[in-house]
Amino acid sequence: LITMAIQHSANHKMTLSEIYNWIMDLFPYYRQNQQRWQNSIRHSLSFNDCFVKIARTPDKPGKGSFWTLHELCGNMFENGCYLRRQKRFKVKERDPPRKKVAAVTPSPNNSH
Repeated sequence: LITMAIQHSANHKMTLSEIYNWIMDLFPYYRQNQQRWQNSIRHSLSFNDCFVKIARTPDKPGKGSFWTLHELCGNMFENGCYLRRQKRFKVKERDPPRKKVAAVTPSPNNSH
């Protein structure tokens, strides 16, 4: 539903409240029990790498950030197919930091 809302917006970005309103306007079922599904929307936006948070610019004042789709996940919803994906979209780190582990040499004085 979030993806549908963003893709159907004029500039392919929406605020959280715009997403809520779009869903309620198109799907009357969601006009009830709003707290439950709105929590799910917030969770999905925050923890799914497919959604990217965009800060507001000075020329667009208001409350909250905008949300858009990550450029690499657009093909996941080709031909209007919004069914649950089999693989979760995850942004790959370019050069993930490697953990440096110091070599541990047993000390001759510490033999227990």
